[in-house]
Amino acid sequence: MAKKKRSDKDAVDNPRGVASLAEAKAWMAARGITEIECAVPDLAGVGRGKIMPVSKFLSGPTMNLPLSVFFQTISGDYPPYDNLVDSVVVDSDLVMEPDFSTLAIVPWAQDPTAQIIHDAYHRDGRPVELAPRQVLKNVVDLYAKKGWKAVVAPEIEFYLVEPNIDADYPLKPPIGRSGRPEIGRQSYSIQAVNEFDALFEDMYDYSEAQGLEIDTLIHEDGAAQMEINLLHGDPIVLADQVYLFKRTIREAALQHKIYATFMAKPIADEPGSAMHIHQSIVDGETGKNIFSDADGDPTPEFFSFIAGQQRYLPAVMSILAPYVNSYRRLTRDSMAPINVQWGYDNRTAGLRIPPSSPAARRVENRVPSSDANPYLVIAASLACGYLGMVEGLRPTEPLEADAKGLDFELPRGLLEAVAAMQHSEEIATVLGPSFVKTYTAVKQTEFDTFMRVISPWEREYLLLNV
Repeated sequence: MAKKKRSDKDAVDNPRGVASLAEAKAWMAARGITEIECAVPDLAGVGRGKIMPVSKFLSGPTMNLPLSVFFQTISGDYPPYDNLVDSVVVDSDLVMEPDFSTLAIVPWAQDPTAQIIHDAYHRDGRPVELAPRQVLKNVVDLYAKKGWKAVVAPEIEFYLVEPNIDADYPLKPPIGRSGRPEIGRQSYSIQAVNEFDALFEDMYDYSEAQGLEIDTLIHEDGAAQMEINLLHGDPIVLADQVYLFKRTIREAALQHKIYATFMAKPIADEPGSAMHIHQSIVDGETGKNIFSDADGDPTPEFFSFIAGQQRYLPAVMSILAPYVNSYRRLTRDSMAPINVQWGYDNRTAGLRIPPSSPAARRVENRVPSSDANPYLVIAASLACGYLGMVEGLRPTEPLEADAKGLDFELPRGLLEAVAAMQHSEEIATVLGPSFVKTYTAVKQTEFDTFMRVISPWEREYLLLNV
């Protein structure tokens, strides 16, 4: 049967994405859009770009940004460019091309505003190998060459906190509709979520307007800690959705004079926040899950995918846990994993196999923290599974006991994680040597910036005692 051609009306009515510049023009005209935000996600997952009148965008949708946007640290600094890039071209412009499938409105904007994600290219047409969205595309292409297609479903945890304008003061839970801050543990509490109903109604409205598909909302273990689960799908589409969702929940929270934070460990005595990634691989032609055979039993590819995660996740830890704060989450006395053990429905292990039908058999990577760049964390996790399958690796035996009592198998800090990535030739081959070199240089610079700060702990215990 011939594929039905999409009509102009279909394109205009679609809340998210069009196929061409011509459809974009009609889409924006139907909504009275006057401005458009043109962004490209950087190494931290921050959108960098320009805001311009729609008339300017439609006259030439490409934009230029300097190469240095992919070298910026989270604090706005830059690593030394020696051996990273020719100093002559460090501030040379890149060409940013819009991906029209990402066109959506900005529902919280005062004036009718659209947004669109761009991909970065060198002037000779080559994709920019440092761009996180391109890193993920490269991994997806590796799967495609094997006849495979990855399917992912992210789960993102975050905290709601009182506005904090002085970084010297710790964060506190916000006041809900009852007029009281949340205390104690409220895991899966409907009532605790209802405390912020007005905020979440805005979040759902904003998400629907942008075509973001939220599966479930739950209350997590920490005070005013929530989790959003997104529907499973294509890795690039889901990474785009996480990137947009983070901004959406921040904006919805600000409407209610609350902060939403995706820090891995924002409050000392509360649990950390994770970004769990559910992963399965299907045959590119049939769409059948290659983790299950015709009888519904697990396949060698399933076990090799797990083994690849076990072997290589430590080497990409600086992506899964990208900041010094990230490692405060990964402690033995919490539900965050400290190793790469795996087990069937074992939430204490780094790799969990959820109960499912054979068609939905998948591997849940519980190591990443919510502060991670969604493009890079999905790319890194899939890269590890890919290496396991192409190398035919075999995993350890599944763990039935509590994995928290076992040894640490993951890097304990940022510098250790950076070194692990630098020493992995396999990861450099899959993610790109230029990316690995630049990413680790940025992380080292961020650590240097952190070391210039004297913490309250040091003043408390060292000031008069040493």
